[in-house]
Amino acid sequence: MAKTNPAQFIQQTRAEVSKVVWPTRREVLLTTGMVFVLSAVAAIFFSLVDLIFRNGLQAIFTYFG
Repeated sequence: MAKTNPAQFIQQTRAEVSKVVWPTRREVLLTTGMVFVLSAVAAIFFSLVDLIFRNGLQAIFTYFG
């Protein structure tokens, strides 16, 4: 593989960065909101599953203990 000098590397890097399609402010806010909402839903779901398992195990241990 051919080596590139630092000037060529910087030029190639700038060319690649100029190809990037950056998200709009609205897209960033929308996806950030979705992440927060889905994180909250996942937290509630796993809390409920944990509560069900805990109560089920307590009932089993109380009955057989």
